[in-house]
Amino acid sequence: MRTFLIIRLETLGNVAMTVPVIASLSRRYPDDRFVVVAKKDLHDMFYGLKNVEYVQADYRQRLDLVRLMHQLRRLNIREVIDLQDRLNTRVLRLYLRMHGAHIHAVHYGRWHKRWLTFVGAKYHDALPTEFDRYRDVFLRAGLETDTEFEALAVNRTARTRVNELYGERKGQWIGVAPFAKSASNMLPYRVTKQLILRLAERPNTRIFLFGAGEVECEMLSQWAGLHKQVESVAGRLRLGEELELMRQLDYMICMDSANQHLSSLVGLRAVSIWCGTHPKLGFMGWKQRPEDIIQHNELACRPCTMHGTNHCRFLNYACKQITAKQIIQHIYE
Repeated sequence: MRTFLIIRLETLGNVAMTVPVIASLSRRYPDDRFVVVAKKDLHDMFYGLKNVEYVQADYRQRLDLVRLMHQLRRLNIREVIDLQDRLNTRVLRLYLRMHGAHIHAVHYGRWHKRWLTFVGAKYHDALPTEFDRYRDVFLRAGLETDTEFEALAVNRTARTRVNELYGERKGQWIGVAPFAKSASNMLPYRVTKQLILRLAERPNTRIFLFGAGEVECEMLSQWAGLHKQVESVAGRLRLGEELELMRQLDYMICMDSANQHLSSLVGLRAVSIWCGTHPKLGFMGWKQRPEDIIQHNELACRPCTMHGTNHCRFLNYACKQITAKQIIQHIYE
């Protein structure tokens, strides 16, 4: 049995993007072992992948990184696939190389992405997707992948918990994930509130609000109080339970954020809104549809960033000027 270490420490959405490719490896190479290391407790993302192990790298100081090195060394790893290629992952690679491991690092294309943000997506071809980059590095490690992944296996325990909390599905269930890490990737709050209220006015419709973090949980709780058909699940469910709730939704409305990629893990259609970023950078969700993207294609300044930013070079955030009416009309069409 060969043991492959797969490093993708950050972030939630980026780790989720590795799952379809790793699921392919798990199915094609059942006699090998794949160890995934990331910073948060995200083992539910790999539920049902029998030969995939998850290691949480919870380090905040240098001493914690040293402990992680020794922990990984005891796994008898001979092949390391770095899907991030940052300073901290390079340190891990160097240590494991010194102990006999073969190293394969992703070609992340940071300079190409920066160049696209400089010239604008309007005048540039689409870059390879993250999934293409992951498949390339696995191929260099001697592992072939495919595109057959559709959804994770159903987590029966988490499904039971979701049914206990929210009951059996009746009518239409819609998810709304209005937040992102950066201001340039989010709609104005007033637009989001209008969108939620207009969706909730439809008969036999139930709206579930998704988010994370103390501030987001508080805001979503307040918005949930605006209508009896709106419910916030932020901070109330574990990751596996959130995924099982998403599996029962009709569709998810989200920004260019982690929830787009979480939706892909359960085969959920995501209507994604792109503001400061652009799908041509390669961050579109697994098997999500181009026609489900809402954005201002005519703006020459897009994208202004790879992962989001908290300022606008023109001080007007023109990319965020999307109304609730436009979003609902797009969904109906």
